[in-house]
Amino acid sequence: MNEEINKLVALQELDSEISGFDRNVRDRKQELADREQSIADKEESIAQLKEKITSLEQQKREAKAEHDDAQTRIKERQNKMMQVQTSREHQALLKEIEDSKRIIKEKEEQLLLLSEQLKINKGNIDELQNLCKGEKKLLTETNTKVEKEVKKLLSKRDGIEGKREQLSSDLRPNILKRYNLILKKRGGAGIVKIISGVCQGCFMTVPPQQFNEIRKGDKLHICPTCNRMLYFKEEQEETCDA
Repeated sequence: MNEEINKLVALQELDSEISGFDRNVRDRKQELADREQSIADKEESIAQLKEKITSLEQQKREAKAEHDDAQTRIKERQNKMMQVQTSREHQALLKEIEDSKRIIKEKEEQLLLLSEQLKINKGNIDELQNLCKGEKKLLTETNTKVEKEVKKLLSKRDGIEGKREQLSSDLRPNILKRYNLILKKRGGAGIVKIISGVCQGCFMTVPPQQFNEIRKGDKLHICPTCNRMLYFKEEQEETCDA
């Protein structure tokens, strides 16, 4: 394998290492983002529950007012019955009293249901608030830990970037430009191995004649399917055959 291909392979190894650092940093930051989102979701649920409680309390006040009005009407109609003189008036007052009693019963049932719903929703708020408190504490601890880890990762990445710059300067500009373009377009793999005639980037077989040329290692070859640069090492083929 000629020197330029060797340098490209070494460059790919550095780029793979850099990509690993970037992935680790993203994963750690995503962990924090997930925790923050979990807290935000719970706080949103708490806000919705508080709105629901406000609505239930309003319904409860209205039901209580209707309940009390019905009780007042009964007392008024009972007092009025002492003054009526006709059977028709008496029956009308009895009907109003019965209607008011029915309303009282309905409102008592409604008030009981509303009280139960309020109790459940307030309990849910307490539970979510306790969870938020615990998650916020854990987030603070995790944030400090992640910051330290990310700082170390970025420091190591900077060291690898320095090696990459030095190695890149040894490559012909046109070759480096082509490699970087493929690296970007092909998910971080600019040059890949070929084993038994199969590109390890797209896992497609190259023509036999081209494979023979790649085995010589005297110049760069491109995979006809994925356009990645290809290289061959004899020990790879031996390992595969074994």
